[in-house]
Amino acid sequence: MSDDNQGASKNEQLLAAAREDNEDLILELFEEGGFDINYQDGLGNTALHYAASHGSTIVLEHILEHEECDVDPINRLERATPLHLAVRLDDPELRKEVVDSLLEAGADTYIKDKNGDTAADLVSGGDPEILELIRKARAQASIAREDVVDDDDDEPGSGTGSEYED
Repeated sequence: MSDDNQGASKNEQLLAAAREDNEDLILELFEEGGFDINYQDGLGNTALHYAASHGSTIVLEHILEHEECDVDPINRLERATPLHLAVRLDDPELRKEVVDSLLEAGADTYIKDKNGDTAADLVSGGDPEILELIRKARAQASIAREDVVDDDDDEPGSGTGSEYED
C-alpha cells in the first residue's frame, strides 16, 4: 500500500483510490474487505462520486461491479449524483465513457440536484452524444418499468406507463 494512505481508514483509502484512479489500491481493498462501498465523506461524496468527477474510469468500473454499490448516492453540498458530476467532465471522450458506464449500471436520469436540474439539464453545450445516451437510458428504463407492471386484472389501460412519458 502506498505511504500516502498509511493510517487512513479503509473507507478513506477507498475514496483516495477513486480520486487517483488507483486500481492496485482498490483491488487490495476489495480483497481485504472491511470497507463500505457507499461510505460518504463529510460532503456526502462516495467513491463513486469521486471516480465520476475525476474521470477515474478504471476504478469506476470496479466500484460499479461491487454488488452493494448504490449507483445514485446524493451528496450533501449540491444534492448531486455521480451522473450529475460526470456530465460536467471537460474531456468529451472521458465524459462519454463515464456517463455511459453509469447509465449502463442503472443510474437514474430523473434525479434533480439542489437547483432542480437533472443530469440532462447540466449537459454542457447540449452535447448531442451525451443527450442521446440519456434519452436511450430513459427509454430503456420506461420499457423495464412496463415489463414489471402486473396486469392480472385484465382491465384495459392498466400498465401503459404513460405517467413516465417526457
